[in-house]
Amino acid sequence: MAPIARLLYRPKVIGRKNVPRTGAVIIASNHLSFIDSIVIPLMAPRRVQFLAKSHYFEGTGFKGAVSRSFFTAIGAVGVERGAGQAAQDALDQSKRILDTGAAFAIYPEGTRSLDGRLYKGRTGIGWLALTTGAPVVPVGLIGTDELQPVGSKFPRFKRITVAFGEPLDLSRYGAAESGKARRQATDEVMAAIHALTGQELAEKYNEAPPAGAVERVKRVLRPERL
Repeated sequence: MAPIARLLYRPKVIGRKNVPRTGAVIIASNHLSFIDSIVIPLMAPRRVQFLAKSHYFEGTGFKGAVSRSFFTAIGAVGVERGAGQAAQDALDQSKRILDTGAAFAIYPEGTRSLDGRLYKGRTGIGWLALTTGAPVVPVGLIGTDELQPVGSKFPRFKRITVAFGEPLDLSRYGAAESGKARRQATDEVMAAIHALTGQELAEKYNEAPPAGAVERVKRVLRPERL
């Protein structure tokens, strides 16, 4: 798919040489569109794996088989999404992937930005980097929200930019068990992404309003957002 995508969409790709060709590496990107998870694997110089909603792999019949084949082909690994234990389970799965020496992509914002701003990074990226010791390559995606806007089923013909920044060694912040270390490591990653995209900073987490009183209480009491 990569040669066809480059021919049709003529993406501007910057800094591919910054992605190590071997060994574990975390690719941390801003998130503007569903198609980001297709763009990064297609434009990266090596195979990239990432977590995707498990329901993409659970369909039945011909449609389910096509979905499973497609997401497997682009490096997706199915996982249950959510907060609390589900979030930690996702991070543990991410660590297992990195332990194999793979390149693993993650969106520190947690979910897509619907207004184009860059939101505060969740410290799961800091935990993952400090736990595995893998370098982090920041990625700035520009224009993918116009390539495939939220709600659109098919991509438009729109030129985008994919910028791979220089690898970050975050080990100097200390152990992953330290909340301060995780926060500082995460903030450095987000600053590097911001330098690549120039997005307006939201200065808060990107999350939908809690559905009810119980969820609001959980959010207040949650000690740390993964």
